[in-house]
Amino acid sequence: MLTHLDSQGRANMVDVTDKAVTFREAVAEARVRMLPQTLQMIVSGGHPKGDVFAVARIAGIQAAKKTSELIPLCHPLLLTSVKVELSAEGEDSVRIVARCKLSGQTGVEMEALTAASVAALTIYDMCKAVDRGMIIEGVRVLEKTGGKSGQYRVADA
Repeated sequence: MLTHLDSQGRANMVDVTDKAVTFREAVAEARVRMLPQTLQMIVSGGHPKGDVFAVARIAGIQAAKKTSELIPLCHPLLLTSVKVELSAEGEDSVRIVARCKLSGQTGVEMEALTAASVAALTIYDMCKAVDRGMIIEGVRVLEKTGGKSGQYRVADA
């Protein structure tokens, strides 16, 4: 059942008034593939715009806090923790992992996905002058806990 549709098929915000406040956490990831020399420039700190990972981390955190402004039917949430980790993988990829937490009445999957996505977009923005062929891929929820539906974890995470 699609919870964002009413009985007539119209979009609506889910009513969470009667849901219990529980601890909820979600982890999402994204990857940015790039030329090996672009990744080397990022890792070595040689980017003229500054620390790419630091800027992308801040962008991801900011984005998580603004998710309800970007996704029309998301509830505004009082996040208690947002962490965004970026790491080089292999010779041509950056892995971004975003973790969001709160005690509330609805999940934080969208906040984690938004954080990972915007961190990836920030890397693209900062590096597009040297590598326009970067690919953002693999944006997905890795795990979530809490709420009525309980725990979810992808098999290969």
